[in-house]
Amino acid sequence: MPGAANATSAQRQRRVDAVLDRHGNSPTELVQILREVQEPEGWIRPQAITTIARALALPRAYVEGVAGFYSFLHLTPGGRYRIRFSDNITDRMAGSQALLARLCELLWVERGRTSEDGLVSVDTTSCTGMCDQAPALLVNGWAIPRLDAARIEAIAELVRGGQPVPTWPKELFVVDDNIRRRDILLDSNLAPGEAIHAALARGSGAHREQASNERSWREAIEIEPQGPRAVLEEIKLANLRGRGGAGFTTGLKWEACAMAPATPRCVVCNADEGEPGTFKDRVLLNSYADLVFDGMTVAAYAVGARHGYLYLRGEYRHLLAHLQAVLDRRRREGLLGSGICDWPGFDFDITIHLGAGAYVCGEESALIESLEGKRGVPRNRPPYPVTSGYLKQPTIVNNVETFCAAALIAVRGGEWYRSIGTLRSAGTKILSVSGDCARPGIYEYPFGTKVAQVLADCGAEFTQAVQVSGASGICIDATEFERRIAFEDLPTAGAFMVFDESRDMFEVARNFVQFFAHESCGFCTPCRVGTTLLAKLMDKLAAGLGSPHDLAQITDLNSLLQAASHCGLGHTACNPVLDTLKRFRPAYERRLLTPDYVPAFDLDGALARARAMTGRDDPGAHFGVAEDAAGGAAR
Repeated sequence: MPGAANATSAQRQRRVDAVLDRHGNSPTELVQILREVQEPEGWIRPQAITTIARALALPRAYVEGVAGFYSFLHLTPGGRYRIRFSDNITDRMAGSQALLARLCELLWVERGRTSEDGLVSVDTTSCTGMCDQAPALLVNGWAIPRLDAARIEAIAELVRGGQPVPTWPKELFVVDDNIRRRDILLDSNLAPGEAIHAALARGSGAHREQASNERSWREAIEIEPQGPRAVLEEIKLANLRGRGGAGFTTGLKWEACAMAPATPRCVVCNADEGEPGTFKDRVLLNSYADLVFDGMTVAAYAVGARHGYLYLRGEYRHLLAHLQAVLDRRRREGLLGSGICDWPGFDFDITIHLGAGAYVCGEESALIESLEGKRGVPRNRPPYPVTSGYLKQPTIVNNVETFCAAALIAVRGGEWYRSIGTLRSAGTKILSVSGDCARPGIYEYPFGTKVAQVLADCGAEFTQAVQVSGASGICIDATEFERRIAFEDLPTAGAFMVFDESRDMFEVARNFVQFFAHESCGFCTPCRVGTTLLAKLMDKLAAGLGSPHDLAQITDLNSLLQAASHCGLGHTACNPVLDTLKRFRPAYERRLLTPDYVPAFDLDGALARARAMTGRDDPGAHFGVAEDAAGGAAR
């Protein structure tokens, strides 16, 4: 990036034109176009916005609106080095705030500001998926974990010296997998393409002969679809459920997409794991990318899709080159592209779409909106993606871990997979374990494993609480450690955050509330305003100015958010507060100004007579009976 700021306007124009040409001047590529235009200078100039809007035949305000939606897209200049400290609770527990203050001191810059010489900006961002090696930061999109005083000193020296980030010492950017326990998935050792060959082999010999003769593969399955049908039946038999948190039955989702009359169909892998405390997808994409892509290709075979997308969260920008290299190799090996595995007509390819910083895009319909080059606002449903998803095509959206499990099932069968775990939760679950434990990292367990077992394995001592499934999940205390990881007991997207007796659970909840307020997309008023009010209530309590009335207000806010929010972010925003209030109420009560305070002014009561006089308490009342209503109220 240093030197890019000195480019002439003609050079900048040529760069923008080159990006537009590379993406075919397609409006559906808007997010990727904006991201790539931004990369040389760290922000998108007004002239570039104008050029993009004209080339894509979009209103300029629309392009600005899309750019303004995403945290990692910038319409104003920042520092040539844009440093963001991960601000998840596990980073704070590991000392991130003191390290941030130290870096600001060394670089003579205030947090949240750009230095006067335009060299550097330092601020925080939401969880960067490095909780097992916290604290961590991003510098111009590059991830640096395991921060300590020495690393902060080194980063400050590199920034002051104007060293381009790609030339910094490689050891700064090493991100470990930290796989602590393997089971059937992490220990599968499948060869690239093995799952695809197994899926194809499930079809009859007649099916393959028919496909390889006069008819294409796609025409053949319309007449005799036993191959794809057999794969669908194995996935259903396995009782595989989505690993992204919701737990919808994967086989039923794939079958609904396959049966949808519209074509073409699409396969999408949701690798936007933005839930605080979750990092398993990072490890799967780093070390099991072939298994992920095999699972996507098996899904494409089962539903008849020709194209797929991997939606990679912006915080995992460091994985992009590696994943592109894996895709290129698979194309050379005949595992992607035309005639996969020498099956005529079996055509499928995968494109990587890099996100730009929006937690809400983890919701499947918001993710699809982002794929289409729009703001990532969740859609109203129905229609559901399986019938009308990406560009209104039937689309399946599954989590990274789900596609890995599907590849495993294609090889070993549904009956085998279903025999592992519990009756309602088949197979295994990968947990991202972080916080107060000796061995944070990745653990794979059969469903039904007790929380106590996980705590013992990761070396957790004196544990008072575990946050299961991230900020939107469930907080349990020591009386519940015999509960089991399973859809019927403790469902989880994978996060498993450990807090020992030294931690203040109020501050844990407060951090999660601040996360929701920051990540609300702003589309609906209940969530936009409600999460902000909740954060302010927690700040009031933190300052020692709270009252029992404030605690009651939190319950009221939860009712409002549950009833009126557009999507799951608002529905779950109060969960961390309600859970910790229930289990760790003294952490809240010791912050109250007085345990007896009640409001001196009852606004609702003061308005009661006015409502009665205008008939507003009775939706069917008319002005003509207002006097009777008022008289009744007076009596």
